[in-house]
Amino acid sequence: MITRRPNGRRIPRPPRRRPGVLAVAIALCLALSVSGCAGFGNLGNKPGVTTITLASVNNPQMQDLAQLLPEFNRTHPNIRVNVIMMEENDLRNATTKDVATRGGQYDVMTVGAYEVPIWAKNKWLTDITDRTTADSSYDVEDFFPPVRASSTYNDRLYAAPFYGESSFLMYRKDLFEKAGLTMPDHPTWQQVADLAAKVKKPADDRAGICLRGKPGWGEMFAPLTTVVNTFGGQWFNTNWDAQVDKPGFTDGVQFYVDTILKSGERDPASFGFTECLNLFQQGRAAMWYDATSAAGTLEADGSPVAGKVGYVAAPTDKTEEAGWLWSWNLAINAESQHKDAAWEFVKWATSKDYQQLVADKFGWTRVPPGTRQSLYENPQYKKASSAFAGITAETLSKVNPTQPGLEPQPWTGIQFVGIPEFQDVGNQTSQEIADALAGRQTVDEALAKGQDIAQIAGDVQKREATR
Repeated sequence: MITRRPNGRRIPRPPRRRPGVLAVAIALCLALSVSGCAGFGNLGNKPGVTTITLASVNNPQMQDLAQLLPEFNRTHPNIRVNVIMMEENDLRNATTKDVATRGGQYDVMTVGAYEVPIWAKNKWLTDITDRTTADSSYDVEDFFPPVRASSTYNDRLYAAPFYGESSFLMYRKDLFEKAGLTMPDHPTWQQVADLAAKVKKPADDRAGICLRGKPGWGEMFAPLTTVVNTFGGQWFNTNWDAQVDKPGFTDGVQFYVDTILKSGERDPASFGFTECLNLFQQGRAAMWYDATSAAGTLEADGSPVAGKVGYVAAPTDKTEEAGWLWSWNLAINAESQHKDAAWEFVKWATSKDYQQLVADKFGWTRVPPGTRQSLYENPQYKKASSAFAGITAETLSKVNPTQPGLEPQPWTGIQFVGIPEFQDVGNQTSQEIADALAGRQTVDEALAKGQDIAQIAGDVQKREATR
């Protein structure tokens, strides 16, 4: 069938099953009834109490936020927060539909660096620039400039950074030592594949490496596009000609698929960030290439792998660096009827005081990373995060979102293409690759379809360039 975007652009989309969100929301609210998830009861209907709804990705940092809502309620007794937590793909489906139709179901949303400028251009988000500067204690200048820039459109801020990240390779130091293996500080992808084959242990249900295979532009293609970049590929050239079936792209995808099938997790199409995190933390994967923000969870008190994990730079092939640049941000829906209350919550959740609160309740390793510069000057944080803070800061400082691969590109972005159509292009192409992982087609067949899908989006850009 054909899906028509609100701006009239048409991208072919195959039918796809979308899990319901309501059941997830209700279950979470029941679980978090002591944490301020009040919209399904009577508290939010009390006179003088404003109830706002937060649509959130279910990453660990956001789960910590949900647990800390009683602290927000204590200082803001007239505001209650409904938390609707979703898996990443479901969140994007739900929030995109809501803002595009001007539904106003969600007051606050976790949105990524890809969405902010596009949604701001469409007037789907609330400009928070003046709010952030009205209170000097909020210190908006403390945010890392690249992260703040990713939440900006036309020099105006449309979302507050909650945490930022790049990507690196995580590995079990104890398992490598036991196997007599050494991890280079700056490994190549071929070295990683060779190590994965040696350290996997099927008899113990242990994968050599976990790599995201779950379809979705923000799931599979987050790590996979960095692999494509360093193998010399790119989504489009400077003329907006799709490059999905060209050598660099196909080499990167074929390598990724082969590595998963040889040494990766079982049923890879069901593994995204959260699933790989759980697998690695359970000791069932010896390596994991993913977000730098995962380190705080791995090193947290009570983590079964705390102190056992090594962290090295994102693997490369033809480029010198290969990490991504991403941020999860809190944005206020332009259709929200409670913008003042929404801002009070956003300000609280992205403040320096909130970072201190997380440290007091859960430990410094679980403080949302990669947004505020002052965090990396804090002696307590530096001590607690010594295993990963240095490599995280180094990786963030070396990424190049204007040209992450060998060739120039007509957009800014490492693991995504900064155009509205990319969400559809990435989702559909990743589904084709998932079919290749399942043995239903070859990588070449998958990317031939991806080429056609991508070129439709490229042609839109060509037409716009001539207007």
